[in-house]
Amino acid sequence: MNSTSQYLSGHGIRPSVQRLAIMHYLWNNRTHPTADEIFEALRKQIPTLSKTTVYNTLKLFVDQGAAMYIGIDEKNARFDGFVEPHAHFRCKKCGKIIDLDINIERFLPNNFNGMIEESYFYLKGLCADCKNTI
Repeated sequence: MNSTSQYLSGHGIRPSVQRLAIMHYLWNNRTHPTADEIFEALRKQIPTLSKTTVYNTLKLFVDQGAAMYIGIDEKNARFDGFVEPHAHFRCKKCGKIIDLDINIERFLPNNFNGMIEESYFYLKGLCADCKNTI
């Protein structure tokens, strides 16, 4: 069993050809793609793939904690296969979304005794490339 199959099984998801391909795409394309981008990229190698399958699979991945929904783009739902706590930066000019390592615990009050299960930390501005064109 390959690591993608093990990963999905570990999240309670039965691996299928389509699910493996979508998860593999998320892991190998850290661009925070939309469902349509994933569909377009995979439909040549999986001719039976439908947009509905991609949307349903992404919903399953998010519901089971295998992927993250990224709500930083007001126009498109985006997805991330990297589910460890991190922040996202979106360039207001080119639209690129970049992962940022942050220590979530730095933002919690000293007396916080709860358990964080989800975190969403978004920053917006200009990426280095766009900032240099001003």
